[in-house]
Amino acid sequence: KPPRCPSSLKTPNTAKGRPRLRGDDVSETRSTRKTPMPNLIIIDTGCANLFSVQAAFARLGCRARISADPAAIAAADKLLLPGVGTAVAAMRSISARGLAEPIRQARQPLLGICLGMQLLGEHSTEGDVPALGVLPARTATLDSDGLPLPHMGWNTVRHQPEHPLFEGIAQDSHFYFVHSYSIAVGAYTIAESHYGSAFSAAVQQGNFYGVQFHPERSGKSGARLLHNFLHNL
Repeated sequence: KPPRCPSSLKTPNTAKGRPRLRGDDVSETRSTRKTPMPNLIIIDTGCANLFSVQAAFARLGCRARISADPAAIAAADKLLLPGVGTAVAAMRSISARGLAEPIRQARQPLLGICLGMQLLGEHSTEGDVPALGVLPARTATLDSDGLPLPHMGWNTVRHQPEHPLFEGIAQDSHFYFVHSYSIAVGAYTIAESHYGSAFSAAVQQGNFYGVQFHPERSGKSGARLLHNFLHNL
């Protein structure tokens, strides 16, 4: 098991504009070599910008399908759970579409993005709503220590050394964030960022993974993370 990353980060506050991504220049590793593309399903929760995520995978040569069909979800090799908006609206839509149990019962690698990561937890204070409960964590308002919310823009991320989701991505590489709620640092944390206080930038519980940032909007470092999700997990 890789060692935990430090619980306290002293990373710079969100930068204005796109910085140089320190994870951009990486040497070839096993995840950059050509391997067969998995069958990837982007779960259609009705509360996400599905097509921007689909386009990000298309740039990697992966033809991801968008679906709310439980049979297609069960048959997929990999699953993506994107999300924008509020936890209340997202959980209402997930329940109405009969997707809560198919997501909870997933046995293949699943990656939640932004709100999708928060929904993996047990509860969100954003509307005081129960979430999917596959991650032993709660979502609460980000303790920004007086910095403006939402936390929006580029910020650095420090990850567990040698974690396969971050293979080839340098420590303190920049990723793009847009959020006012967060999951606290805990045993499930595999990467941290800092905005007023430390928070979970990425989490893992078994086959469930989540990132608080938007990899599809995070340049080459974000593309590398999506590539690692396809081929390393």
